[in-house]
Amino acid sequence: MSVSSKNVKELSFETAFAELNSLVTALEEEGRPLDDAIGLYERGQALARHCAAMLEKAELKVRQLNGEILEDEV
Repeated sequence: MSVSSKNVKELSFETAFAELNSLVTALEEEGRPLDDAIGLYERGQALARHCAAMLEKAELKVRQLNGEILEDEV
């Protein structure tokens, strides 16, 4: 598996998460050259950070929406 050259920040959550899963599978394979494994690991770390940031942003939005709903009901 070669490391994608697409900018991680341009990926949707679903695309980034799918690529991250593929990288994990690729890293679990034996016989991978060290340089390839390091490249996959670095890309995986960037994807994991991107996914985590997107989840945090979505969670904040949900909390804000819940707060707005609660204020309207009072």
